[in-house]
Amino acid sequence: MSSQATPTLRLTGIGASPGVAVGHAFILDRKRIRTPKLRLADAEVEPERMRMKTAIDLSDRQLAELKDQITRTEGSDHALILEAHRLMLHDPMLVDEVNRLIVEDRINAEWAVRRTARKIKHLFDNIPDEYFRERRSDVDYVADRIIRNLMGQVVDEDVEVPAEAIVVAHDLPPADAAMMARSGRVAGFVTDLGGQTSHTAIVARARETPAVVGAGRASEQISPGDLVAMDGTRGVVLVNPTEDQLALFREEQRRYLESEQLALATKDQPAVSTDGFRIRLNGNMEFLEEIPSLLAHGAEGIGLYRTEFMFLDRKTAPTEEEHYRAYKQVLEAMGGRPVTIRTLDLGGDKVPGKTKHEKEPNPAMGLRAIRYCLSNRELFRVQLRALLRASVHGNLRLMFPLICGVSELREARTELEACRTALGRAGVPVGKRFPVGIMVETPSAATIADRLAQEADFFSIGTNDLIQYSLAIDRQNREVAYLYRPLHLSVLRMLQGIVDAAKSANIPVSMCGEMAGDPLFTLVLLALGFDELSMTSGQIPVVKRLMRRVSRSEAVEMLQGAMELTTAEEIERFVRTEMDRRFSGQEGSLLSPMHDPEPEPV
Repeated sequence: MSSQATPTLRLTGIGASPGVAVGHAFILDRKRIRTPKLRLADAEVEPERMRMKTAIDLSDRQLAELKDQITRTEGSDHALILEAHRLMLHDPMLVDEVNRLIVEDRINAEWAVRRTARKIKHLFDNIPDEYFRERRSDVDYVADRIIRNLMGQVVDEDVEVPAEAIVVAHDLPPADAAMMARSGRVAGFVTDLGGQTSHTAIVARARETPAVVGAGRASEQISPGDLVAMDGTRGVVLVNPTEDQLALFREEQRRYLESEQLALATKDQPAVSTDGFRIRLNGNMEFLEEIPSLLAHGAEGIGLYRTEFMFLDRKTAPTEEEHYRAYKQVLEAMGGRPVTIRTLDLGGDKVPGKTKHEKEPNPAMGLRAIRYCLSNRELFRVQLRALLRASVHGNLRLMFPLICGVSELREARTELEACRTALGRAGVPVGKRFPVGIMVETPSAATIADRLAQEADFFSIGTNDLIQYSLAIDRQNREVAYLYRPLHLSVLRMLQGIVDAAKSANIPVSMCGEMAGDPLFTLVLLALGFDELSMTSGQIPVVKRLMRRVSRSEAVEMLQGAMELTTAEEIERFVRTEMDRRFSGQEGSLLSPMHDPEPEPV
């Protein structure tokens, strides 16, 4: 279809995997099927229950075969997602409720499955953590599989994707995303649903395939064969772009590929300013298969290893052995580089085996993270024992999330030392003592950073929570999300105070939130004096190249000028102008356009 034959359509979503791609749309029709709704006669109830059991058994066999196939080709990480789906098939919350509806409400199995899935999904609405909220889609994947099997429809249909296609879908099951990304024929993904932690996003980042998720009604608005230009960093999709727009995307694509090639060539060079200030650039991760990409892009270590994925769709908590194996694999894969593992950032509403679902009035500020672990000591001790055992296999650093005061840090460290002593008495090998730090992500921790620095071995600033708590806004709330301003003067002053407290106590200070990997903020963070920054693999090369082309004294001068201003808008405008002045024609196009003061209308 000619790019000038039809008007250009601009769609915006979430940039889930960096990169620029241009190709023709391949529409994958995986939309939910229409669910038949029937009333049963008394004599039909028992046969309907048996029909449901047969569909579950068939679904289980299909998932087992898919798991084996993906394990052979992709490794075990994505296969774990399919194993979680198998567990969901047999979860009493699903099976018992479906059978109850069949018996008591006299409705057919398809209708009962859909109603039950809707009920289970509502339980996820109270979860503040984006990763766990995204697991609502897993409920749909499992329910759709059961319903298709009940209706005798094809479930796992092989799809032949044309070369260099942009795959457009309402949503993608993890098996589809993994197999298509592996084929090497997919130029990019665009989905209606999803977020940064959806399966499509995770698979795309691991395979370094550009992806835009959460793009609304993209699968309805894009037609098969449409020319699509997409930017997986900005979350922008142009359908049937003009020649001028296409030329801009092609140039951006060329620059991105050039940046990737430079990343491979310079991955072993340090991030050091022209006047010698050195910052370690680390990677954020949650799946083992992300490590090759991180190392290829120059990660010097792991600055944030999220461990909550092990609790995904489980009825029971992971065993100590499961924890140990996961940490051992990552430590060995990093070959002596530092690996910072965050203890569980769970909440009472996202723990396996919990049968009572009480809706917390404000879950983001409720019983979560270190608070939950200290209230559930055995769950905490299982992880701590596994971490101590795994520490013999690499360079481990441990950090506790959501620390609000010194007493929490002391309690957590006491538990760690008690576990160390118990393992020693039992003759279990444990590595040498490793650094124990904290996530600084609450205003209270920031305010008493000088006291916390006396008892923590390092700080790691989680800006996602710190900013939203400090500015009293919910980033997930569209009505107030525009108020989320990393360059708000109060945020800058808070960051400066945390860094100064760390420096005074002679402990390292790092940042692992989204702010760390945004090129717009690179000189601000260089000026503040961070020792380490941690980000996704695709962000490392750009941040490194910016740092290597400027002096820290220049960055400090820029920050001083910014902090003389008052409003967040003034500071953002000043910083962007200064960045453009220094890097225009070099890295200008790679500065995050999400901060454009006047974005194009949608």
